Amino acid sequence: MGPHPAVAAIRLAVRRVLHDVLTEHQTDPAPARDAHTTPLVLVACSGGADSMALASALAFEARKLPVRAGGITVDHGLQDGSDTRAGEVVARMTALGLTPSEAVAVTVGREGGPEAAARDARYAALDAAAERHGAAAILLGHTRDDQAETVLLGLARGSGIRSLSGMAAISGASGRYRRPFLQLDRQTVRKACVAQELAVWDDPHNSDPAYTRSRLRHEGLPALEKALGKGVVEALARTAQLSRDDADALDTWAADAETRVRDEAGALECAKLHGLPPAVRRRVLRRAVIAEGAPAGSLFARHIEEVDRLITGWRGQGAINLPGRVEARRQGGRLVIRQG
Repeated sequence: MGPHPAVAAIRLAVRRVLHDVLTEHQTDPAPARDAHTTPLVLVACSGGADSMALASALAFEARKLPVRAGGITVDHGLQDGSDTRAGEVVARMTALGLTPSEAVAVTVGREGGPEAAARDARYAALDAAAERHGAAAILLGHTRDDQAETVLLGLARGSGIRSLSGMAAISGASGRYRRPFLQLDRQTVRKACVAQELAVWDDPHNSDPAYTRSRLRHEGLPALEKALGKGVVEALARTAQLSRDDADALDTWAADAETRVRDEAGALECAKLHGLPPAVRRRVLRRAVIAEGAPAGSLFARHIEEVDRLITGWRGQGAINLPGRVEARRQGGRLVIRQG
């Protein structure tokens, strides 16, 4: 008798990602392994159902492939006893056979709000862990439901098509982050945990109405499904993929256009920028602002719209102040962007 259907589904999703990693590292998928040459794949594990199911599937599939499997849990220090829970997660990952398994404590700042600050601290810790261990990839347990929530949050912010494209299956430096579960719903992942009798920890922040994503998960999406019927999550996930395809094409266009709207000294020429389609022009402006030091996560559509008005609605207005102490001003027919 084979595994439970939910268990089979999560293992298949992880297997596909591992084969991709092996192909990229030109590793023969035969079961022989060498600690010095075999790619290391880490799972980011909070102890919740999504990441525990992912950790279990990684441990199972790695045994059949030339892949070393390890795990990292990040202790955000935002709740009493968080260090104890992090230790418990490490013990569970170790019991699954994940080596190395470790907890990393971080200090969460305040910039961008509590959710964004915690996310920034978490990814910084994961990046550092990947560098420290020489990991080829880090697996993240985001599901199709998480993708739907991300799309709705982007829609609410009015941040444009890139936000509507949600989370990419592959992201980060050199494609470090992989999300095997984006095509699986949260219920399937939870069923896999139950079928394997995996101990999980439900983070109280996930049900705390003080957090925007929590309100969306427990109030917003259920209200949408009640009003529109089932299938909202699947439709939003499809929207994410379609939006990503469009956004990728526009980004490629903008990267090519940027070389044509700069003068010999590298300055952006306002007249040439004005001639670009708005969607392409705003991407060129965003790229330029980020290149001068503005944090991408703090740069919203309204910021770029203000810069864009220096091109399309020039009335002699002064400099535009942007995140990261970056300013943009129009000067002598050129758009000057610099960190102040």
